Order: sequence, then C-alpha cells, then structure tokens
Amino acid sequence: MTLNPTLLAESFDLIALRGAEVVDRLYERLLELAPHTRPLFEGVDVARHREMVLATLVMVRHALPDLSAVAVALRELGARHVAYGARPEHYPAVGAALIDAMTEVAGAAWQPEYSQAWTAAFVMLSSTMNSGADEAVSLLTR
Repeated sequence: MTLNPTLLAESFDLIALRGAEVVDRLYERLLELAPHTRPLFEGVDVARHREMVLATLVMVRHALPDLSAVAVALRELGARHVAYGARPEHYPAVGAALIDAMTEVAGAAWQPEYSQAWTAAFVMLSSTMNSGADEAVSLLTR
C-alpha cells in the first residue's frame, strides 16, 4: 500500500481541533468492535492516556510525508504495548475504531478517500509497532 501524505494531512486537519473528542470516540468504538479489549484499559488514567494518544497522532501528522522519520518511536511504542497486554490481533480493531471516530467527528467533510488513506497508514503504523513488540518479546524470552 502506498501512503498518501496529502490526504492524510487534509483529513487530520479536519479533526485536529477536536482531538480529545476523536480519542474518546475511538475508545467507545473500540469497545463496541472488540469488547474483549476492555481489560486492557482497566486502571488506566483516561486523561493521561488520551493525551498520549493525541500526542502520537500529532507526531504522525508532523512526520508526513516521511513516516519513516517516526519509525523508531513507533517501534518503542509497540514494545511498551506488550506490557499492557496488546497483541497483534488487537491492532485491526484499533485502526477501524480510529477511522470510524475520525469519520464521525469530521462529519460531512470526511471523504471516502480519507478512510482509504488512513487504512493504508494504519497498516504501516501498526506493522511498525508490531515490529517493536516482536523485538521486546524476543528480548524478554532470551
């Protein structure tokens, strides 16, 4: 899949001022799509977690058009998620929930091609995070 930095930037900018709402909706939607992920969020400081997710989204936005610039940070993020219990099979639901949340918050301004661009980006982002998770698991099992 080829990334489209222009569409990613355009669509992100539609929801940027409503980031907290996007993240709140992301988790509501994730729990609808994948209720088995609920235990991953027990005891989580919701406000702090929201800020971390927003910071990651902003980091990705600023790294456009060269997301390889944030690959190390994404691998580290993936490694940290191992400790939280995140598994590779969780990522597709997170991606779908994120795109659903962005679509909902942007409303009529959201275009189908934005969803396609974010699907491609999320595949790359989650693959990089999973790579970091694999490295962390490998280190733990030595």
